[in-house]
Amino acid sequence: MLKDKNILLGITGGIAAYKSPSIASILRKKQAKVKAVMTPAACEFITPLTMQTMTSNVVHVDMFNQMMDMDVEHVELAKWADIIVIAPASANTIAKLANGICDNLLTTVLMASRSKILLAPAMNTYMLKSAANMHNMNILKSRGVKILSTQSDILACNDVGEGKMLEPAEIVEAIERELTEKDLSGKKVVVTAGPTVEAIDPVRFLSNHSSGKMGYALAKRAKYRGAEVTLISGPTSITPPNVDNFIRITSTHDMFKAVEANFDKCDVLIKAAAPADFRPKNTSEEKIKKEKNALNTIELEENPDIAKHFGSIKKDQIIVGFAAESIDEIEHGLEKLKKKNFDIIVINNIKQKGAGFKGDTNIASIVDRNKNIEKLQKMDKEELADIILNRVVNLL
Repeated sequence: MLKDKNILLGITGGIAAYKSPSIASILRKKQAKVKAVMTPAACEFITPLTMQTMTSNVVHVDMFNQMMDMDVEHVELAKWADIIVIAPASANTIAKLANGICDNLLTTVLMASRSKILLAPAMNTYMLKSAANMHNMNILKSRGVKILSTQSDILACNDVGEGKMLEPAEIVEAIERELTEKDLSGKKVVVTAGPTVEAIDPVRFLSNHSSGKMGYALAKRAKYRGAEVTLISGPTSITPPNVDNFIRITSTHDMFKAVEANFDKCDVLIKAAAPADFRPKNTSEEKIKKEKNALNTIELEENPDIAKHFGSIKKDQIIVGFAAESIDEIEHGLEKLKKKNFDIIVINNIKQKGAGFKGDTNIASIVDRNKNIEKLQKMDKEELADIILNRVVNLL
């Protein structure tokens, strides 16, 4: 994550500078350390005092300001940064960086950089697409500079088109991706998430309380860590993360077929979904009228056990399973680990406050094939996802 990461936020002259304080705010909430460097043109849009308030650090603007503690300012800032993020990045600053021009403090810091550089462009569509700007951006990409896309919208000049800077949350996500170690690079990870739905008739169905949040967190963090990620999801109300392959399914049978299509070529299968164990034996094509008492008894039949099936046929794949229990969770989890041939199982007690379905946190115990048990405290689901993935990396 971003805790204790040193992020140097560069701000150039453009109306999108109004978003820069929000970027700093989100970074601080994620416990990153933030310093800001502003060009003189940026100060025409927002004040250094605003950024000083949002970062709790002195804001650097002047190229020839009196040195503090005899440090050479542009060199020390470049040394300090784990990543330099320019948001907004104007066409002018992009051109200067591409051509090695150092006529203000920000461009001088960039010249002295030894860290990752991330640019969030913001400009008029025709400026963005101009031959000169495209040439400059291609030069920077060839040097390893990461350049984010822009949004298409009504721009400050009232033109409609590309060039609007991404939203602060999107830029922070990009920073997080860049600073995450790519220890799953070259690996294919399949994650299942959410509930499944088994139809009774066109109106009614059987399902459960799974929100998909744990599976989505695992897919997101695996992608950040460099994996090629396929996310197979039942119905959820949350926005899917940016993965390589997103497959939306409805029933347990649908999920089985989707896993089957991707299992042989994957390195890791993470079964975070909560597929329904049973389905109605007969499904009505028409809405069942309650007056006929047809709903008094619903005959059920067993669904395929996805985890058990793929555990029984796995070769070199690592399978991570989940056990949501309400009593004797460790005992039941260990039984499931053996029965379904998992390499790792993540166990939680859904009756604990802060654990289980729908919430943003979880309380879990992680158990491996050797019955080593690691009991964890309540934490954010993305934090838990990283701990689970650490265990996967160790096995790989």
